[in-house]
Amino acid sequence: MTSGVTVAVVGAPDIARELGKKGTASDITLYNDVHDGRAVTLVEPTQFPEKFASLLAALGMADRCLLVVTELSRTVAETIATVEVEEVPTTVVLGPAVGEAEIARALKGGWLEGAPRLPLDLLSLRGTIESWTAPSVDGPLSVPVDHAFPVKGVGAVALGVVRRGTLRARDKLRLWPTPKLVEVRSVQVHDVERKEAYCGERVGVALKGVEADEISRGQVLAPEASLAEGTALKGGPIARCRYYRGDAGEGARIHAAVGLQVVPVSLDSLSSDGVRITTDRPVVYTEGTPVYLADLSVPAGPRILGRTLLR
Repeated sequence: MTSGVTVAVVGAPDIARELGKKGTASDITLYNDVHDGRAVTLVEPTQFPEKFASLLAALGMADRCLLVVTELSRTVAETIATVEVEEVPTTVVLGPAVGEAEIARALKGGWLEGAPRLPLDLLSLRGTIESWTAPSVDGPLSVPVDHAFPVKGVGAVALGVVRRGTLRARDKLRLWPTPKLVEVRSVQVHDVERKEAYCGERVGVALKGVEADEISRGQVLAPEASLAEGTALKGGPIARCRYYRGDAGEGARIHAAVGLQVVPVSLDSLSSDGVRITTDRPVVYTEGTPVYLADLSVPAGPRILGRTLLR
């Protein structure tokens, strides 16, 4: 059995490519390191900071995060603010031009202040990553899709990570939040054909009953009746980003990241008791799913507004 872990590499470009072999590339680029029965997928938000959704996607896919700081800049400051809100378990990696006193000031007052720190040494980073594992989550199967494409003679192939349960060839699933019912033709784990794949493993899934252009990032392969979908979402109180400088309030048009889905939303109500939002299109979720709110029109400071948990 192959064990897998997905790591977001953020803060500095071109570090992930030194740690793995380049794979799928879009607004995010994936790098893979497979050896000795272990598979590590490294995700770099290639189009960030121009495209904020790239950073949200990379962190949304991750079991762990490497926050690589080679300089202190506005882009790095926004990355730090977003990682702090997302709360992915993070190791801070310091380049030679950044001193301990500088990073201490940058992280002071947030939970990243106590995060592990390592020097930017590739051999040491590989050793650290090799010790990481994805959490095992029981329950009905859930595979969020991050990419999809057609393969001649095979049909639609969706890529994603098994986040809950076990994926098996011949499974009959729903492509949430669409009404499409699909069958798993075959399963590959890092290009190796498998009968089944387990929690934490990255998979390529050949699907029957859907075309590749009907599949998009954020959709979820899961059994019928195992998830919820809708456009009217209710969350608890917002844990605001301490660096957010915008003034988004009731009636504002902002964006929300729900899993790997990033959608425009209306901020319908906002109080100390919680928040209500309406999404422009249906999203899939479960109770307790974190939702990250982003204000893409903010004139200065980080675009991440805060975090709430769906009720």
